[in-house]
Amino acid sequence: MKRYVQMMLFCSLGVHGLGQSTTIDLATDKTTSLVFPYPVLHVDRGSKDILVQQVKESDNILLVKAGVQHFITTNLSVVIADGSIYSFLVRYDSLPAIWVYAIPAQIHASLETMANSIIDNPRTVHGIKDNSWEMQLLVTGIYIKGNAVFYQLCLRNESAIDYDIDFLRFFIRDKRKGRRTAIQENECKPLYTAGNARQVQSHSAVALVVVLEKFTIPDAKYMGLEVHERNGGRHLEVRIRNGKIIRAIPLPDLK
Repeated sequence: MKRYVQMMLFCSLGVHGLGQSTTIDLATDKTTSLVFPYPVLHVDRGSKDILVQQVKESDNILLVKAGVQHFITTNLSVVIADGSIYSFLVRYDSLPAIWVYAIPAQIHASLETMANSIIDNPRTVHGIKDNSWEMQLLVTGIYIKGNAVFYQLCLRNESAIDYDIDFLRFFIRDKRKGRRTAIQENECKPLYTAGNARQVQSHSAVALVVVLEKFTIPDAKYMGLEVHERNGGRHLEVRIRNGKIIRAIPLPDLK
């Protein structure tokens, strides 16, 4: 039923991908549909002059219309299940050109919500670790959603000295180099990092999730992860092979 409702809405005239626009025009005798990427959790109307109804069969769709003609321009705020907050300017128009708005996901908010939801997951990956002077780095899980891969990490400090993180970075590097050939290396910039990436206190551990863009590794290269200590020498490095990435666990849709 949910798919049927969405199909009917998108088959209507005036479908529009919202993009950067935040203005919605409403009339009293026409219903406008807002189609969000995730279920709607909360709606706040700036004025009672606009009417809002959530579709029972499809909880990511709001139906809105003007309650009175020529109402004063107001706003509508919507919170959805991935943690995103949308705010729209709402105006009166007796002949709105657009009846259906397809609202795109706010990518950062989705990554943040997913990363934090798996940060304490039980360990699912074994064999990727490094140790240095009672510091340990482990890759404990690899997950995938769409075009993003989520690397779940654990940093464990069994020493009496706090470990201050100078930097944490992923990179792709050549497996071998010839005598006259420089090492080819490309750094992988995180899309988002969840958890405390600043310090691991003595006799404690921290969990992190680092989100990278989806990719696989050519046979002649490998992916490395480095963690360096600020003003110290307990540097850690692990290699993550293609086989581990290929077996990444798919993450479900947010509810």
